[in-house]
Amino acid sequence: MVEHTGETKNERLTRNVSELLQELRVAQAGVQILFGFLLTVVFTDEFHEASGFEKAVHLTAVLLTVSSTVLLTAPAAWHRLLFRTGNRERILTYGNRSVLVGLGCLAAAISTTVALIAKVVYGPVAMAILGVVSAALFVGMWFVVPRLIDGNGD
Repeated sequence: MVEHTGETKNERLTRNVSELLQELRVAQAGVQILFGFLLTVVFTDEFHEASGFEKAVHLTAVLLTVSSTVLLTAPAAWHRLLFRTGNRERILTYGNRSVLVGLGCLAAAISTTVALIAKVVYGPVAMAILGVVSAALFVGMWFVVPRLIDGNGD
């Protein structure tokens, strides 16, 4: 069903860009908290005694968080650089793609962090189980449920 809002195309694009940028503020807060946590870990004595595998998993989580930060902030930078060029539609198209990939990186970063914590606290079996459960929750709630709500997941 097509919703008629009475907006002109330019008004709709302006509103859609504004909504995208507002949604990014919510996601970015989570990325910043995770990144701060991951950065502080490396300055602890316990981290220096971690195995090479644990350090590699940690670095993977850091790199996923950096990727998420880049992808989730890119649309704001594009808007700031291009807002007067009349490219709102293209900013929205590319911005939406960037945000979806950025959310995927964020989900992977959080799942990797949960898996690492589980490994350190409970061992490799807990790491595998909790890492998969965390990833499944993100995939389900962020990507499957919206398809069900939209009616395309029947």
